[in-house]
Amino acid sequence: MKLKLTFPLAVFLMLLTVALCTGSQLFLLLSVLIVLILAGAVISVLWAASTLEAYGELSAETVRRGDDATLSLRIRHRGLIPVAPLLLELSGPAGNRDREIRLKNMPRRLQSLRLPVHALHVGVFSVGLHACTVEDLLGLVRKRVPLDRTFFELLVLPRTFDVDPLTLAPGDPGSELMARATEDLSAPSDVRSYQQGDAMKKIHWKLSVRKGELMVRKFDEPILQDVLILMDCSRPPSWGHPQAESDLRDALLETAASVLTAQAATDHQIRLPLLGAHPVDVDKRMGLPIALDYLSRVDFSETDRFERVLSIESRRLRKVGCVVIVAARLNIPMVDIMIRMHRAGPNIRLYLVTFAPEDENVLPLIARLKQSGIEVSYVTPELS
Repeated sequence: MKLKLTFPLAVFLMLLTVALCTGSQLFLLLSVLIVLILAGAVISVLWAASTLEAYGELSAETVRRGDDATLSLRIRHRGLIPVAPLLLELSGPAGNRDREIRLKNMPRRLQSLRLPVHALHVGVFSVGLHACTVEDLLGLVRKRVPLDRTFFELLVLPRTFDVDPLTLAPGDPGSELMARATEDLSAPSDVRSYQQGDAMKKIHWKLSVRKGELMVRKFDEPILQDVLILMDCSRPPSWGHPQAESDLRDALLETAASVLTAQAATDHQIRLPLLGAHPVDVDKRMGLPIALDYLSRVDFSETDRFERVLSIESRRLRKVGCVVIVAARLNIPMVDIMIRMHRAGPNIRLYLVTFAPEDENVLPLIARLKQSGIEVSYVTPELS
């Protein structure tokens, strides 16, 4: 609780001094009145603060970036001595400044309000009413009341966009490779009885005649190649405006989410290592909702340079048919490692997230990648 005593104390001392010097009862009464006003202010604020009740509800705990949720609040206090309208301290997703709202002075009556919460950036945010400040009518006494039941965790998921199908080395799209896997007659492993729908070319005719029933060959299915997605989880570069870093983060996450979503519909295994304070290896077995949840919680706190991450992953490419790299920076060491990875077997696709696709410092590096057979796509972040 804060007390603004400078002015009332100065007035009180002045009136009391005059009363004692002159013996005037009027000035004495005025000095007593100052004390009573201050005491009433303290009592009114403490009464209202001690009886303050606040309830909150968030319409959705998970939304996509760009969508809105609704925060519903109900507030009242049971103090009978009038106080100033309550001051609410609200917070929203990053990009929305914390704001304050004044309520009408309606003691003992429930006040309700509904506030839109705009999900401007991807991530996890604390949203809601964090505290309420009670003041007396003269602004002499103030008490801030922290609240613990009116703020919530809001998970903002990345939006996705269409990406071109990946081509897995040595140039076979995953769907064609899977189709051939079920029709490869070069590696029979066993036989079984004929079932409705089996292809005629799989029937083992000689064995069928000998057994008196139709028998079909079973074949070993080739192991499908994996897709490796590597996203730079270090802090994105600064482009000279306050929201640039947040916009780059959104673009990085949404590019990785788009590739992940597209590949989830295929038969290939997917691996997406997410580094930082809480590292996790995302794979297809988790399911897309859990994978997007992990992706949304990336805090971009990784301290290792991305080229070191690429170098480590380049040693684990035995079953990888395609590597998708999502980064907001490009340098010579990264280019060298990507070329070596491509020569080791898998196809490489780079998604370069940048505000300046025509940067003269980057164009020679892009040209070198393309000459080596590496796909390069640009992603331009949306300005918030």
